[in-house]
Amino acid sequence: MRKTTILRDGWKFLKADIPHEQAMAYAEQGEQVSLPHTWNAVDGQDGGNDYHRGLCWYVRELTQDELQGAHVFLEVNGAAHTAEVWFNGRLLTRHEGGYSTFRTELTGAVQDRNILAISVTNADSDHVYPQKADFTFYGGLYREVRLISVPDEHFELLRDGTPGIKVTPVVDLEAHSARVSVETWQNAPEVTVVVDGQTQTVPSVDGHARAEFVLENVHLWDGLEDPYLYTAVARLESGDEVSTRFGCRTYRMDPDQGFFLNGRSYPLRGVSRHQDLKGKGNALSREDHAADMEIIREIGANTLRLAHYQHAQEFYDLCDENGLIVWAEIPYITLHMPGGRENTLSQMRELICQCYNHPSIVVWGLSNEITAASPVNEELLENHRQLQALCHRMDATRPTTMANVFMLETDSPILTIPDINSYNLYFGWYLGELEQTDEFFDEYHAKYPDRVIGYSEYGADANPAFHSAHPEKGDYTEEYQALYHEHMLRMIEARPYLWATHVWNLFDFAADGRDEGGKHGENQKGLVTFDRTLRKDAFYLYKAAWNHRDAFVHLCGKRYQNRCGEETEIRVYSNQPEVTLYVDGTRVGTQKGRTVFVFRIPLCGEHMVRAEAGACSDSMCVRRVNEPDESYVFNKAAASVSNWFDSEEVDPDCFSIQDTLGTLRQDPRTAEIINQMMARGASARGDVAESVKDNPALQRMMGRMTMISLLKQSGADEQSMKQLNRILQGIHK
Repeated sequence: MRKTTILRDGWKFLKADIPHEQAMAYAEQGEQVSLPHTWNAVDGQDGGNDYHRGLCWYVRELTQDELQGAHVFLEVNGAAHTAEVWFNGRLLTRHEGGYSTFRTELTGAVQDRNILAISVTNADSDHVYPQKADFTFYGGLYREVRLISVPDEHFELLRDGTPGIKVTPVVDLEAHSARVSVETWQNAPEVTVVVDGQTQTVPSVDGHARAEFVLENVHLWDGLEDPYLYTAVARLESGDEVSTRFGCRTYRMDPDQGFFLNGRSYPLRGVSRHQDLKGKGNALSREDHAADMEIIREIGANTLRLAHYQHAQEFYDLCDENGLIVWAEIPYITLHMPGGRENTLSQMRELICQCYNHPSIVVWGLSNEITAASPVNEELLENHRQLQALCHRMDATRPTTMANVFMLETDSPILTIPDINSYNLYFGWYLGELEQTDEFFDEYHAKYPDRVIGYSEYGADANPAFHSAHPEKGDYTEEYQALYHEHMLRMIEARPYLWATHVWNLFDFAADGRDEGGKHGENQKGLVTFDRTLRKDAFYLYKAAWNHRDAFVHLCGKRYQNRCGEETEIRVYSNQPEVTLYVDGTRVGTQKGRTVFVFRIPLCGEHMVRAEAGACSDSMCVRRVNEPDESYVFNKAAASVSNWFDSEEVDPDCFSIQDTLGTLRQDPRTAEIINQMMARGASARGDVAESVKDNPALQRMMGRMTMISLLKQSGADEQSMKQLNRILQGIHK
């Protein structure tokens, strides 16, 4: 019989890059920790890009009871990013890749007293991905570590962290049936397989067995509506047993009509998720994963992009159970490393091998924004061609995709390698205007009508402390984030050919290199705060558009209480067809519509505002103040600079910050000044911004923007802007 023991407690943690012998000598002096654990739960989230990246040790004594069994394997479900397993002084295995399961056998090294030591490092590497990305690379044993005891005859445990069983259902919608192939790997002569009450005993040939079943009147796995799961069980005469759940479904992506599930149109609209939490890092419990899924169900998303790496098996299980359509990918991201090809292939092998049975997963992601800091050359193309071939060799049922950086030219040869594509576009936030997103997709679809295209990332940072009656790009207000997403929601709904769209991101997450928007070490594009305690207004926009199950109405601007002026705008989101607004108990008006309802009310003191939609209601307080509340403003320069320019004399014969970046870079005198300043500014957005700043396509886009707009979005203070303008005004054109 198989026995699994979770090694949760009893670990000693040594934050020291020392040899194995020293780690053993000082183990008792280590910190007592329980798993899951990361050493970057605090310093990986506080900004400065100075979190500890190095080698640390986890040491634990294993008891004789824990080591009972003919064969005992150690299973590590996540060790970020490179790990070595030492047992009783022997190095048993080394694993490179921080997001997948790996195992090693302990049996032959068991002694009277047994010491397990695992070194883990998240230090810089020239071949283990990721190395450049806009998120914190937490170090640690941040998922469960287990012992698995099995008899002499047992299912395969070592190769690529395999579950030992692989299920491939092929559905015939017209016949209402499915042909289900079950494959297993083992060192026994035969295997008994059970699926839906049907039992077959099949021979094992060269360690591989296959059984086939037909399911009549098949119960489909049908997304959010009915995520029905079957179970396949495989047994050996020795008593060893493995099982997996699977779902029967069909799907396809159409270049004109988007995604189809089980023969019907099923537009994929959803969010992306990182696997970290405020104060805990990536050391999440099963309860944390379940809580995240509850929020995903609340917003009504039907698809998830699980970025930018393999996530925990328990979260893929939750996706299966809840009917989410999933994009799964490896951390081949931002910067291609010449020595990293084998690591991309091994991480992809593990992802597919370990996640193949999940019906929620519909695509394998080859890379993310890999051309941001890397040229599209033969080496990069060949790496992607090998990944593409590997995916098709291991899985003939799923297509591949890529998330392409917004400055990648649409005629790039790399776009022809995956089966389908998506783009990460941030027009209206980092660069350009909101409408450029509409133009991009319209032009792409017109130029490549036979290509399947999606929208894999879009978003705008928002700190819920900041507010404005006149929100604009770069102000980090909750109001601008909401307006940004209102535009994107309209844009998406008007383009049914988009195979999937994913908001970046559902939750704020740690990016220790960032220092912007009033917070250190966080990317604030989330619709929900990092600690999951606050849903930003934009969250309710998507809930109104996507959640057709739970009736609700939401008043935007609850945290924007102090307002100037004789009247103010009240914005309401609801999934109901009619909203009525009351101010101080008096009905202001009723509007019919969809998702977004906008009212204007007079402002003459403190008011209680209430919105009603059917049986739902929501209330808030707003008050008139004589002067703007300075606590609502992140970038004081952005708030005042327009008024300053209205009164400032600007000599049109000289340069100024009203000139475009491209114009200023054409003159060697101004170019030197601007380039020095831009280099310093890139550091505020982390090391990724620093690494991508020389991308030619990015430079062309930025060249069309005025210097003042770039300065305002970067958070430059007013005095710095005035000083730069004075310098430029001293240089004749």
